[in-house]
Amino acid sequence: MPIEIDRDHLIFHLNGPDSSYVMAITPQGYLAHLYWGKRLAASPTLLRVLPLMSRPFSVTRERDSSWSLDLLPQEYPGLGHGDLRAPAYQVLLDDGTMVLDPKYQTHRVMAGKPTLNQLPHIRVESSEMAESLEIELEDSYSQLHITLLYTVFTHLDVVVRSVRFVNHSGHSMRILRALSATVDFLEHPWDIISLPGAWGRERVIQRSPLGQGMISAESRCGISSHQANPFWAMLSPDTTEETGEVFAFNLVYSGNFLVFSEMDQYHQVRSGIGINPLDFSWLLEPHETFQTPEAVLVYSDKGLETMSWNFHALYGEHLNQGQWQHRERPIVINNWEATYFSFTEEKLLDIAKAAANLGIELFVLDDGWFAQRNDDRHSLGDYEVNLEKLPRGLGVLAEEINRRGLAFGLWVEPEMVSPDSDLYRQHPDWCLQVSHRASSWGRNQLVLDLSREDVQNWIIKTLSKVFQKANIAYVKWDMNRSLTEMGSPWLPEKRRQETAHRYVLGLYRILDVLTGLFPQILFEGCSGGGGRFDPGILYYMPQIWTSDTTDAAERAKIQYGTSVVYPPAVMTAHVSGVPNHQLGRIMPWDARHWMAMSANFGYELDLAALTPNERTEAIEYIQFYKNTLRKLVQWGRFSRLQDPFTTGGVSWMFSDGEGNEIVVIYLCLRTEVNSIRTWIKLRHLHPAARYHIRCFGEKQEAQDSWVVLGGDELMSVGLSVWPGYDGFARAWHLIRDKKRVAPDSNDLLS
Repeated sequence: MPIEIDRDHLIFHLNGPDSSYVMAITPQGYLAHLYWGKRLAASPTLLRVLPLMSRPFSVTRERDSSWSLDLLPQEYPGLGHGDLRAPAYQVLLDDGTMVLDPKYQTHRVMAGKPTLNQLPHIRVESSEMAESLEIELEDSYSQLHITLLYTVFTHLDVVVRSVRFVNHSGHSMRILRALSATVDFLEHPWDIISLPGAWGRERVIQRSPLGQGMISAESRCGISSHQANPFWAMLSPDTTEETGEVFAFNLVYSGNFLVFSEMDQYHQVRSGIGINPLDFSWLLEPHETFQTPEAVLVYSDKGLETMSWNFHALYGEHLNQGQWQHRERPIVINNWEATYFSFTEEKLLDIAKAAANLGIELFVLDDGWFAQRNDDRHSLGDYEVNLEKLPRGLGVLAEEINRRGLAFGLWVEPEMVSPDSDLYRQHPDWCLQVSHRASSWGRNQLVLDLSREDVQNWIIKTLSKVFQKANIAYVKWDMNRSLTEMGSPWLPEKRRQETAHRYVLGLYRILDVLTGLFPQILFEGCSGGGGRFDPGILYYMPQIWTSDTTDAAERAKIQYGTSVVYPPAVMTAHVSGVPNHQLGRIMPWDARHWMAMSANFGYELDLAALTPNERTEAIEYIQFYKNTLRKLVQWGRFSRLQDPFTTGGVSWMFSDGEGNEIVVIYLCLRTEVNSIRTWIKLRHLHPAARYHIRCFGEKQEAQDSWVVLGGDELMSVGLSVWPGYDGFARAWHLIRDKKRVAPDSNDLLS
């Protein structure tokens, strides 16, 4: 059984395939954390792990010097009764105090997994896939009930946690801090991996040792942000991709978050994740409920790769939803870097015709199609077609695109408004704002107050009207600035610190309604590229524009870092022109393709201006992606082979999961004169099997030549390349056994 309970000692044992998570109720009524790690064979007691001893300056309870809350590993700790570490929650009672003492009341086990109202959440299709546990704690003085929710899966080493606060008193109280999960660890030492970054260079892998004190990551931007990501991993210092223990956290939420690890004076470590308590409070009236977002906890004793596989499988199977969850994602052409705001219907159709001739499947019309939107200073909010650019309207344009054999997609940025727009002139009060304070601008625009139901309804109505005007198969949903002046005047004064969270809830309501009304549309998330790349968005939108940077070398690092927690199937990447519009760098045609083909593949350049050779090669890349690589990107298993943050190159592999068909991709980021050979050792092949291999070079000249090597040799010796220049790229296609007859070749892999 996934959940075993020792009812005599009230010990809760949560089992994954290779992991265990164990809690117990102490004699004093507290919920203690006993263990999280490699699966234990039998239902354990583990009460012996509790630190029952006296420590200097650790406050004890009821004159019992044998234990202290400051030493007790807890599941959901508070502050004020002797635990001096970072709390999971803080609640201000109507008497002005914040000291609570919640103790165990009851528990309930249920098959499957409950859903959450108003929040995205991990879902299960069958109750046999998971089992859930609720443990209810009560503070008898305040009558605040805190229910901890746990779900454990039969096929994944994942625990999903969240918390529900219910006010059973006759008085209001104010929640000041409500994390989704904390875990206390007795062991040390630890390294921490996080994914910081900036616009255009998102999700850099940062690894740091944890010493005494606290390290943290957080967003204060109103979105999960370019600067941080709601992911955190604790790992042993010797952990690699393939070996060592990892304890990872990810938050299913798209707003401000906090994640931290704190080592105390006894080398105990507390890690936590949840809504950022900065600029947050929630008024909990009598009989009201507050629900935290879900936190996903993943354990691996086989290194970072297995941790990533658990996240990838969970999000692919249990987070994405709707018609596009299991459908092949189309190859797109986006007109943005080809035309920016300056386009005509004729120019768009020229690009579409060229795209259709290459085998591209979907045309995306980006910014600039409405009102007086000829630059980024005007017209956001006025979603009426610009008839000077598109004299026959969106519907006819979509028909013309469809007639050329492509589906039609559209860019929108509905959370924002231009001060120079009819919408703003009619409703200046609809923006986020604080009385007596000037509003801050970002990208020449202001933010609509999504905490307001009338604003939510306007967005739903306006976009529904747009989506009904044309045969729209795809929507790119952009969001191009951080949130400021978070204090909606629409809310009562006592609730204005709820604005940031209510904004996120408003966004989720809008997305829930629109994805329900238009299930045929493939929604793609975007926030200046990867500024809101989180599981909350992925619940509604099965893919996200990974970064506004389209340079292949930068994308290699961005996509590598993103893959630590998010699967390639949710990333989008485009081949763009050179010199690159963000960096001015010139990367080879093949390098740009192999990086873009390592995700949901597309183009963002003027296809009508390609040379004959470029067109021929693009057709070959597109056909290979359609016939071979797309299914591996979307439904295969991804392995990181060479780290671009610590080496001069990057390599990774896509596998069908059985080791029968594999594609390996390599890109040289930085070479040197008289360079040495690079060896790429593969993983997870069948050692005794023979693999037919073809190598794609710069001109794909060897794509029809094959060589045969053994699985053991490929894993122990590897494939080799001589990188001759920055941007040098190679790819290999491997097929197991005698599925193809391979001609002799002496130097194919060099």
